[in-house]
Amino acid sequence: MLETRDLVLRKAVLEDWQSMYRNIWSRPESAKYMVWSVTCCEADAITRMERTIAFQASHDYHWTVVEKTSGQAIGWAGIEILAPGVWGETGVAIGPDFTGKGYGKQILNALTDYARDQLGAAKFVACCNSENLVSKKLQLRCGFAYTHSEEVTHPRDLVRYTLEYYAKEL
Repeated sequence: MLETRDLVLRKAVLEDWQSMYRNIWSRPESAKYMVWSVTCCEADAITRMERTIAFQASHDYHWTVVEKTSGQAIGWAGIEILAPGVWGETGVAIGPDFTGKGYGKQILNALTDYARDQLGAAKFVACCNSENLVSKKLQLRCGFAYTHSEEVTHPRDLVRYTLEYYAKEL
C-alpha cells in the first residue's frame, strides 16, 4: 500500500466495482488514450473487478487508487522493472471527476519515491500518447524530461500513434 496526502493506493477489493464503474470504467474520456475499452454495464463491471483483483494479486506493484475523503476507488496505477535500476509506470489513470486536484502528481511522485526508496531504482520512466497533453504536462511538472518517441499500434483499434517517453533520474 502507498499513501499520499489525499489518496491511498491499495489492492482492489470486490466492493470497489461500483465506484470504478461509475468513476472511470464507464467513461469514454478516461479510455481515450488508454489500451482498455469502456465497460458498458454493471454485470461487465463486476467481472472486470474480479479480473482486476486477480491481476493485482499476481502483480505486486499494481494498485487501485482510492480518494481518502470519499473512500471511492477512482483509478489505478502500476509500475514494473524495465532494466536493472530502471523502473517505469505501467499506467496511471483517474476518473475525469477527480482530475485537476493534483492527484496525478501525488500518484506519480508516490510511484517514483517508492521505486527509489523501496526498490532501489536510479531511474524512472513514464510514457504517454503524444496527443495526451495532460499526461505530458504532469510528467514535466514532476521533473521528468522527454527522451524519445516511437510509433506503435493501438491494440484496441489498430490505429498507429506516437508514444512519447519521459525519464527522471532518482
